[in-house]
Amino acid sequence: MTKIVTRFAPSPTGSLHIGGARTALFNWLFARHHGGKFLMRIEDTDQVRSTKEAKQAIFDGMQWLGLDTDGPVIMQSQQIERHQEIVKQLLTAGNAYPCFMTAEELAAEKLLAREQKRRFYSPWRDKQANERPADKPFVVRLKAPIDGTTIIFDKVQGQVELQNQQLDDLVLLRSDGSATYMLAVVVDDHDMGITHIIRGDDHLVNAARQILVYQAMNWQVPKFAHIPLIHGPDGKKLSKRHGALGIDAYKAMGYLPEAIVNYLLRLGWSDGDKEFFSIEQAISAFSLSGINKGPSRLDFDKMAHVNSHYIKNADQTRLAELVFEYAKEQDDKSFSIAEQELVRNALPHLLSRVKLIPDILTQTEFLTQNRPIEISEKGKKQIDQQKMQYLGELRSELNDLSNWNENTLQSCLKEFASKQGIGFGKFGPILRLAVTGGKPSPDLAVLCYLLGRKETLSRIDDLLDLEVK
Repeated sequence: MTKIVTRFAPSPTGSLHIGGARTALFNWLFARHHGGKFLMRIEDTDQVRSTKEAKQAIFDGMQWLGLDTDGPVIMQSQQIERHQEIVKQLLTAGNAYPCFMTAEELAAEKLLAREQKRRFYSPWRDKQANERPADKPFVVRLKAPIDGTTIIFDKVQGQVELQNQQLDDLVLLRSDGSATYMLAVVVDDHDMGITHIIRGDDHLVNAARQILVYQAMNWQVPKFAHIPLIHGPDGKKLSKRHGALGIDAYKAMGYLPEAIVNYLLRLGWSDGDKEFFSIEQAISAFSLSGINKGPSRLDFDKMAHVNSHYIKNADQTRLAELVFEYAKEQDDKSFSIAEQELVRNALPHLLSRVKLIPDILTQTEFLTQNRPIEISEKGKKQIDQQKMQYLGELRSELNDLSNWNENTLQSCLKEFASKQGIGFGKFGPILRLAVTGGKPSPDLAVLCYLLGRKETLSRIDDLLDLEVK
């Protein structure tokens, strides 16, 4: 049995696109599921747009997602001589021909073909060698069949048939000697031993043209699986107006890689109603039959929900490091060793409402505030004599606690409310204002516990002193 080999072949014109990342993921999972190989090729023949930085952005995105390859990355630009060699073979076999049409002649013939609703024909298709000029520039075209049908047996779309009358004699080699995409992709996939091509369904018609090249070379045609594209929330083709498109943008927003992988996995693929998959479960369950035929819609709320799940279940040590790293890279903020310890201890108590890494940073701000805590004008308006009296009396109760933990603090607050005959709403806000300045924070007992006895009482004293002055 032939070992399955898949590939991801992006053009390096920017960061790793979220649609490309899903394509890479599906190829990676399919190869891993079948114990095959996953390869990568950079289609960098456009030297103007294919920058070193763009290539690195793709590599970084793949690494961040954990999509490792099973061989060296192939650079298409380094395969030029191989592409030219194949064109020579096609010419020798009579399956390709040089076309000397000028740009004006080409435009006129294509216009006429459209008007007559027929395929484009080159007058050079059947010319003999002695009829060809020796000093004119030319392109090399595939001599595609004029009649009959080309059939794509697609693993997602089913059987797709195209009349050969619809398929022109495509250009294989440009006049400058460079190969076109249509030729290069076939030669490279053949040489890399690709058995399954999983890519966007915008390449479906390309597949028919590429099959003709495979047949002209008498090569084994790989299996195709054309997956529907990702659309924006409005159902339209994904574009910049829909927001972040690059994987690097999602990293910068504070998503975890495993959350993005899980979200992309479920974006157009399903295995029953199961929502969350570990990478091992995804490898075990993935199949091409689970891919939907219709386009998927990007749902940013759903993506954040998935990320929230993975944040809550993340290893706490790793999560803390991600928080510190994010703060340094995105906000240029560094935590002292003591502050890092505070954050690590607090993390288990701060994740119930967070969806992204920066949400965690926001939740930890109350821990690292400098004294005296700054009170906003809005906060100051909450202060009145009665509340300050409650705060002073509560401070005495807190000071007398023998044990400073969540349970004793919660009991203290409840007993204080009972003793005063009031609800938490009468003293809770002023206590929170004193110890956080109004910053987002967990329940009162939890936040006092996390701050510790000394810091909590000191912050309360600061507000009481402020009122006195």
